[in-house]
Amino acid sequence: MVNYLKFFLILLWSIILNDAQGQEEDIRIIFRADDIGSSHTANLACIDAYKNGVARSVEIMVPCPWFPEAVKMLKEVPGYDVGIHLTMTSEWENIKWGPVTNAPSLTDEDGYFFPTYWPNDRFPPERTFTGNDWNILEVEQELRAQIEMAMKHLPGRISHMGIHMGGTSADPRIAELHERLGKEYGLVTSLEPYNVKYFNGFNGARLGEEMITNLVQALEKVGPGNYLFIDHPGYDTKEMQAIGHDGYYDVAENRDGVTKAWTDPRVMAVIERRGIQLITYADLIK
Repeated sequence: MVNYLKFFLILLWSIILNDAQGQEEDIRIIFRADDIGSSHTANLACIDAYKNGVARSVEIMVPCPWFPEAVKMLKEVPGYDVGIHLTMTSEWENIKWGPVTNAPSLTDEDGYFFPTYWPNDRFPPERTFTGNDWNILEVEQELRAQIEMAMKHLPGRISHMGIHMGGTSADPRIAELHERLGKEYGLVTSLEPYNVKYFNGFNGARLGEEMITNLVQALEKVGPGNYLFIDHPGYDTKEMQAIGHDGYYDVAENRDGVTKAWTDPRVMAVIERRGIQLITYADLIK
């Protein structure tokens, strides 16, 4: 009996060690598609990147005009992991959006969000979020409303959230609020506890075939670990050609390249051959 128990314990320990070693050798990548809800084209491409490609997580922009359509589309793909892309900026020249609550300190004179958080060569302080006398109470009310609207329309689907255009670094109070709201609503706000590294899949490529080539090379070289690759699927359509701002007018061509790379058979072949796991935020939580 003693020998049998000893054998069983050794066997169990061996299984645990082998499982741990296997996990250490795994390559796990979250391909996150951002900005669903921002345009009809973005909606189509984000769904395409899931159905026919590598995307497994997506972040939705609640205040944007194509949010209702994005909700309908996401309901048709229940396996797609959804996060909230909390939005307090409106960067494009030809299309604008504003808050879903009454938040005048967060908007310009036309009622739209400011184009960016920080002043730069294109935007003087008065045309930026941080250059105006914004109210943290209005920020909280707006972020809560966006969270609750997303959870209302996609119940049981939301696993995480982040702020569009790096809003958590705009002010420590916003970073603290973001973390606090995440805990309150049970949403992941950071992948740091999960030892996730950023995956530089395109290595500087911005257009066409070079994006596919670089992604294939990056997937061939990547070592074991957890990774996150964020980008913005789109198509080269008339709608997306009209979207842009000073310094970034090739939005349609760039984002079309993201979708083509993320759905390319050569990319999918490398992932399958190397046994790369396409995971989600929800997978890490589990």
